Amino acid sequence: MAGRARLANEAWESLLRAHANVMRRFSAVAPGEDISLKEYDVLYTLSKAPGGMRISDLNRGVLLSQPALSRMLDRLAERGLIARCSDPSDGRSVIVSLSDEGLRVQREAGWRHGREVTRVVSGALSEDEMARLAALLRKLADG
Repeated sequence: MAGRARLANEAWESLLRAHANVMRRFSAVAPGEDISLKEYDVLYTLSKAPGGMRISDLNRGVLLSQPALSRMLDRLAERGLIARCSDPSDGRSVIVSLSDEGLRVQREAGWRHGREVTRVVSGALSEDEMARLAALLRKLADG
């Protein structure tokens, strides 16, 4: 059991270090001219939900605290990148979606960010290693 616990903790530490390293590298190259990596994360998550999504669901999909997400949504709305509306199935909830401009910005930033991800990840791993890593991380994410 001690060997399994040691391996699990080494794997966890390696995952955290790898995440910190690649996020530092991605943060050094903004995905767009007027968009941060965190803003891109929100726009990208919304792009996967064409009908929009509740703020609570969006919060589960991004790496931001609820207060930080609320402030960011205010800024993105002021810039015309997102739209908010009441949830017709629950008047207490708000649905957030990309505006046409938000979709345009997300797509442009996505191309640049995708090239950077490809450069960083494929620069360190072979195709077989990338496929195995993706499968392992999906397995871990699925619990």
